Amino acid sequence: MKKCVILALSILSLTLLFSLSYFNPTSVSVSISTSPSPSRAPHVLRRRPSRATRVPLSSPSLSFLFSPNQTLHPSLVVWAHMRDLLSRPDTLPAVYDGAREASIAFKSLLSSLSLQKNSSFDSSLSEKNSCPSTVQGNSSRIDVPCGLVEDSAITLVGVPIGKNGSSQFGIELIRSDLGTNEAAATERPIVLSWNVSLDPKQPVIYQNFWLPENGWGELDMCPGTRSISTNDGNKVDGLVRCNQQQTESLTTQEIVNGSEAISNEQSKRQVKQSHLTAGFPFVEGHPFTATLWNGVEGFHMTVNGRHETSYRYRERLEPWSVTEVRVLGDLDLLSVFVNGLPVSEDSDFIADLELLRASQFDSKKEIFLLVGVFSTANNFKRRMAIRRSWMQYEAVRSGDVVVRFFTGLHKNDNVNLELWREAELYGDIQIMPFVDYYSLITLKAVAICIFGTKIAGAKYIMKTDDDAFPRIDEIISILRKSDSKALLYGLISFQSSPHRDKDSKWFVSHEEWSNELYPPWAHGPGYIISRDIAEFVVQGHEERYLQLFKLEDVAMGIWIQEYKNTGQEINYVTDDRFYNEGCESDYILAHYQSPRLLLCLWTKLQKDHRAFCCE
Repeated sequence: MKKCVILALSILSLTLLFSLSYFNPTSVSVSISTSPSPSRAPHVLRRRPSRATRVPLSSPSLSFLFSPNQTLHPSLVVWAHMRDLLSRPDTLPAVYDGAREASIAFKSLLSSLSLQKNSSFDSSLSEKNSCPSTVQGNSSRIDVPCGLVEDSAITLVGVPIGKNGSSQFGIELIRSDLGTNEAAATERPIVLSWNVSLDPKQPVIYQNFWLPENGWGELDMCPGTRSISTNDGNKVDGLVRCNQQQTESLTTQEIVNGSEAISNEQSKRQVKQSHLTAGFPFVEGHPFTATLWNGVEGFHMTVNGRHETSYRYRERLEPWSVTEVRVLGDLDLLSVFVNGLPVSEDSDFIADLELLRASQFDSKKEIFLLVGVFSTANNFKRRMAIRRSWMQYEAVRSGDVVVRFFTGLHKNDNVNLELWREAELYGDIQIMPFVDYYSLITLKAVAICIFGTKIAGAKYIMKTDDDAFPRIDEIISILRKSDSKALLYGLISFQSSPHRDKDSKWFVSHEEWSNELYPPWAHGPGYIISRDIAEFVVQGHEERYLQLFKLEDVAMGIWIQEYKNTGQEINYVTDDRFYNEGCESDYILAHYQSPRLLLCLWTKLQKDHRAFCCE
């Protein structure tokens, strides 16, 4: 339903946009040849010079991140406990860049805060639109101020320039790279390179990414191999990676024109080629509207209202890190429109501010449940929807249940400033001393155990995501009836194998995990552990007899297995009402819920006193 709405809105708004741009005599056309830059050519993706992939964290970086004066802030109380976790020699590979970039980002944040504090002018006036919800233009480069989030969309209106069937054009999403000087700006990582080649023999769409240290990734072509389009395991958000409908209908059977059959092989090839060109979404000299939008699992491109390609997010190339959109090639670009961007609410217009602020808790009194919510810095809307929905449970308002968002730093100064103000305003955010790469979320799992045992003193610790809706009342009721020792409660997988497909988001190599099966683990959207397990996790990482593993939910299962190996009997309680994907009636936890759906679920609970879904 959401995808249909996105498509409908895109087509409606952009048809208007196109009509205004295409027939406006003042509109600017851009034609940028890709030939001067062979490494960027759509069909010849060459490897660029390599740079070192891992640089040990310098002591100045760690010293700055963990300065005693800086870690006294209420939003940094876990931060102070994580130095050893970041500096251990067997840490996760992305930690090096994540902490190094966090040091740069945090220094910039402190500098901005100091400037605001000492400035005589009202900086709030200039900052209210620092993260706008939309940006637009008609140039080949568009800045994306605060990154992309789920449902963000980039729409192009343009006309391929006629070059007798040799047109090439494309779009690149560029990632910021903290610490890179201006001279190396062209070396910034490419989150997505989406290119079109209008070769008369075989028009094709190319999808890829590029990293300075590794060069180009594995190329996706559309039309390409049949497995890309038809294999369910290769789908992204349920959509095929390549829409090959126009090619699958072209077989070698005779094509009948009226009553006369064309039997000549050359004629059949010519007819086949003309059909292929007609089915391809781009034609030289013909205007198009293309929308690249963000799903849960990857990017999706629709052209003139039809889904064409999907591309799964790559590790350390998450959409939140996109800072620039570049349009390249043989194209009259009429307009670029980026909407659905992350934007924070203006506190001056929040009538229920006091109800949204976190309740204070007494550190000397045992908390029944800590809920640690994994969130990304620019997911402002999701956090606000949670504050207005399931954080309004009486148990949360009274302080029996404590909720905290665990969020890494962003590469964008504006986002970090907004995050800092949000943390001070609501008092429910714990900022992490690293940039928020997906491969580092395991560090957050350790962080919630630290907060739950050393700061909040919670009896139980729950992990969940900012697109999940947990029924806190039902969870409390079940936990009160459970054994409070060695508990893992959630949707537990008892027999699962590592993903060996390199294209999978959850790919694990034999070097990372050599066994054919994982120990029992609970799916990441929501699970609960007892305090003794959390204490074991914290101690195990302090003394370094527990290993880090990049998949956070599986990592918790591995650590619990280690706890079991000490002679403890683990109380595994699985509940299929923890929905890993979507929502069903009588859910305990619903996942993949947008801010609108989070609010809708809360309204239904208040009205019907039953757990009904909204879609």
